[in-house]
Amino acid sequence: MKEQTSNQQLQIELTDDIADGIYSNLAVIAHSSSEFILDFIRIMPGVPKANVKSRIILAPEHAKRLLYALSDNIRKYEQENGQIKLREESELPPIGNVKGEA
Repeated sequence: MKEQTSNQQLQIELTDDIADGIYSNLAVIAHSSSEFILDFIRIMPGVPKANVKSRIILAPEHAKRLLYALSDNIRKYEQENGQIKLREESELPPIGNVKGEA
């Protein structure tokens, strides 16, 4: 018996409040044995405290797919716009070694 493939496409809705996006200039990434946690933070100059603006929790397989997709997009961006320059490590905010189990 032949397998029938479905040509249905997933329709993704982007609501207005989500389409506005959330600006983040720092990401903290942690993982447990079953998931990856990405916390997106906005640091403001002169403000000693920063709040997590968004938290995304991914299964390990989806985290790896995100890595590949982001790497591919960075490669394409740099081909069009030149290499992205990173600041020296000493200028970056300290990030703790966060580990934990969900």
